[in-house]
Amino acid sequence: MMRLVALLLLVPPAPPMATAPDVDPVRAWNEQALQVVRAERASDSDAARTYAMVNIGMYDAVNGIATARGDRRTRTYALRDPKGAPARGDQQAAAVAAAHAVLTRLYPDQEATLTERLTADLARLGTGPRVAEGRAWGARVGEDVDAARQGDGSSPVETQPAGSGPGVFAQAWSGTQYRAMKPFGIADAAPYVGQGPPALTSLDYAAAFAEVRLVGDASIADAGKSAVYQYWSLPAGTSQPPGEWIKIGLAVDRSLPLADEARLFALLGMALADTSIPTVRTKVTFRHWRPTAAIQQADTDGNPYTEPVPGWQARAGSAGGSPEYISGHSSFSGAGAAVLAGFFCADRIPFTLVTDSAPIDPATGQPWRRTFASFSAAAADAGRSRVVGGLHFPFSNADGLTMGADVASEILAKRLLLKTGPTHTGACPR
Repeated sequence: MMRLVALLLLVPPAPPMATAPDVDPVRAWNEQALQVVRAERASDSDAARTYAMVNIGMYDAVNGIATARGDRRTRTYALRDPKGAPARGDQQAAAVAAAHAVLTRLYPDQEATLTERLTADLARLGTGPRVAEGRAWGARVGEDVDAARQGDGSSPVETQPAGSGPGVFAQAWSGTQYRAMKPFGIADAAPYVGQGPPALTSLDYAAAFAEVRLVGDASIADAGKSAVYQYWSLPAGTSQPPGEWIKIGLAVDRSLPLADEARLFALLGMALADTSIPTVRTKVTFRHWRPTAAIQQADTDGNPYTEPVPGWQARAGSAGGSPEYISGHSSFSGAGAAVLAGFFCADRIPFTLVTDSAPIDPATGQPWRRTFASFSAAAADAGRSRVVGGLHFPFSNADGLTMGADVASEILAKRLLLKTGPTHTGACPR
């Protein structure tokens, strides 16, 4: 309770204005972004970039108005400086208009649905010059955020050709342009690239091989492991792994003021998007084979402690569509958990989540609803699901979780901090 009071004291009171308590721009437009990602069947990297841009747009729109009001403790901006922000603008109107502008530019086919939602939100806010000024400012911020990310390296789509030989991923896979995308929050992705898998001939590799061969084997029935894998599987048509961390952020009810809620999700969005860069770069660099190929072709790896299992299949039902090292589910989860724990200065905050791919719980007939005791517990579960699914080796999970947490640590330490005051830096910056 004291932490929440302290957080509220950081936000100065806004001038009196008409607001609508039933409009929560950050929640509403993150849910809208999730829906768009599902409808467009976006990739994990595309989804993470979308969530970052939507939340940066809302944050910069809200923060710009606070700056224009003379708030000397406002935080630094993400992409759009506060120049031109209306001091009397409605911050909620600004936030919804910014999110709408970003999403309609990223996904023009969704414009009708997005504009319908915008119209409904603005109607609840009412009419008047403050709402009009806020809306105009937010739309401008959203347009500028989109313009700032044009040519950031996220397109056009690039593909790494199929490889060959022991230890090498043997399929072509697309989306490799993200290895060079311009970061949102970190200075450089290079320090976060993984160190690589153990040598094929090493004992460490043989131990990891033995574990996934057993726990990830489709022929060994284990309802619990299969359910955990499915719960976190999140294929195309879902919110993707980054989207589940947006949902987790929404599931944590902390009754934050709009300025702080916008900041939380901007930090979360930046960390998830920036994690995609070293994740893809690591996959491109090491091009490691998936367990299915590794186990079926173990007679080629030169390791005396591995043996081939012809016909071995992963519990997941597929072999995986990109190189094995590093696990993207794990890196996104490491980033998401670290941002949320860092923002709230506490990891052990319980929450309940139904993922987009949750299996049906036979006890209730509804999608499996799970409660986690902490952010790190959820991240560990998500990462482990890839091992029991037979899609990743344990070292790729461990290194992925570390990668994401490290990216998040840089963003928490350096981005969107107060311009002045004692909370500008620290272990848990506010």
